[in-house]
Amino acid sequence: MYYTRTGDNGTTTLYGCDQRLSKSSAIAEALGALDETGSVLGLLAVHMAHTEMPNGKIGATIVMDIQSHLFTIQVEIAGADKHLSSEAVLVLETYIDSLGRTMSPITTFVVAGGTELSALADVARTVARRAERRVVGVSEEGLVVVYDQTLAYLNRLSSFLFVLARYVNREAGIDEHAPAYDK
Repeated sequence: MYYTRTGDNGTTTLYGCDQRLSKSSAIAEALGALDETGSVLGLLAVHMAHTEMPNGKIGATIVMDIQSHLFTIQVEIAGADKHLSSEAVLVLETYIDSLGRTMSPITTFVVAGGTELSALADVARTVARRAERRVVGVSEEGLVVVYDQTLAYLNRLSSFLFVLARYVNREAGIDEHAPAYDK
């Protein structure tokens, strides 16, 4: 069954919990932002798997692993006794460092775009940042216990997506552009 009608009154339940809460609650917002991030990452993975870029299929596999980690974070936020390992953060840092070593250091803001794949990675980055803000919010409000490695992972995720966007453009031979800043 694809519907239950139990949410028709604007409430929902959390993973393994019978208590209902408003769909506009901070917890529901955080879970929705994480879900949205996973969906955008799914689109990114599909595009990466079908790109001509070297290592595109490997990149798609990495992004799909990240999607799995986001599910773990969602059930953590929903109150389940499941958490990311610190190893997940280290793996993401390894990806960031590996891609970062192939490029010149960043010295300014970079205008999103270049290639469609790079722009999509940037969209995913901004969606991931929103999810991070929502999760930090429920943590600060004391609504749920959010583990340090979860917050670190969400913070690294946007860094990974930023460096991925730069890498994709570099592989395509597209120069980065700094904002012009009106004078």
